[in-house]
Amino acid sequence: MIAVEHLTRRFAGRTAVDDISFNVARGEIVGLLGPNGAGKSTTMRILSAFLPATSGTVRVAGFDVFHESDEVRRRIGYMPENNPLYPEMRVREYLKFRARLKGLGWRRSRERVSTVMEQCGLTDVGRRIIGQLSKGYKQRVGLADALVHEPELIILDEPTIGLDPQQIRLVRQLIKSLGGKHTVLISTHILPEVEMMCGRVLIMFGGRVLASDTPENLQLRMAGGSQVIAEIAAPAAALQTLWNDHSDVEEFEVTAGDAGFQRCVLTPRTGVDIRSAIFELVRQHGWEMRELTRNRYTLEDIYLQVTKPNTEETE
Repeated sequence: MIAVEHLTRRFAGRTAVDDISFNVARGEIVGLLGPNGAGKSTTMRILSAFLPATSGTVRVAGFDVFHESDEVRRRIGYMPENNPLYPEMRVREYLKFRARLKGLGWRRSRERVSTVMEQCGLTDVGRRIIGQLSKGYKQRVGLADALVHEPELIILDEPTIGLDPQQIRLVRQLIKSLGGKHTVLISTHILPEVEMMCGRVLIMFGGRVLASDTPENLQLRMAGGSQVIAEIAAPAAALQTLWNDHSDVEEFEVTAGDAGFQRCVLTPRTGVDIRSAIFELVRQHGWEMRELTRNRYTLEDIYLQVTKPNTEETE
C-alpha cells in the first residue's frame, strides 16, 4: 500500500527526514514511533501529498505521490495533529460538506455521513455546533472526516493527543476496528498507543528509521539478554554452585527471600532460553519452585535500546 524509498526532506539548516525507506502492506495498522522532532509529521505530510520531498520516491496504492498527487489524495484520509475543523458548523453539516469536497455525490454523501457518524459515535451530537464539543468529540469528528470517502489509507498524526483516559480508550477502539478493511498509519510519541493498536512499529529518531518490525519480533530480537527469575526453596550455597557450573548461565545472583525460598536472577547466554532446563534441574533435586519467569522487554525498553547509540552520538 505504501512504498517509500530513500526519502529525504531538508529545511533551511536541518534535515527533517534523512534517506528513509519502508513499506506498509494493505490492511496493516502501523505505528510511526518517535519523540517530537524525529521526522514523523514531516513524513506523514509527504505521504499525504501536502509537502514535497527533497529527494526519494513515495508510492501510495501504486501511484506516485509527487507526479500523481490527485490520485493519491483520493485514496487517503488524513487527520493532522492539529485537527482543523470549522467550529461554527454543525457536525452533520460539516461532514456532508467535507464529503462533497472529496467528490461524493449528494446521495452517496448522505449515506456515508450517516455511516461514519455511527461508526465514530457521533449520532447523538449530529446537530451540535462543533465549537461547543469536547476535545474527544472533536477528535471523533476529525476521524469521521478522514473516513467519510472510504479511503484505502488512513493517516493519523497524534490522534489521541490532549484526550482524557476514557476518550483515549474510545479512540483506540475505533482505530483498531479499522484494520483489515483500511490501511492505517499512526504517528505518535506515546509508547502504549503503539502496543495497544499497531501490528507493526517503525521507530524513528533523528529523521531516520532505526527499526521496523512487530512488537513481538522486536522483543524476540532483544530476548537474548533477558534475565530469568526463579524462586526456589533450596540452600543458597547449592544454588550458587548449580548456576556457577551451568554452561548456559553467564551471570547470576542469589538472594534470600521469604519462607526459605531463594530468589535467583539469571542471565543466560545470548539466544538461549533456560527456563525448561531450570525446571528440570529443580525437579531432579526435589526442590520446590514458586516462580519461573523471564523479564520481557517493553516497547519503552526496546525504543531506548534502539535509539541509545544515536543519542550518544548526538550528545
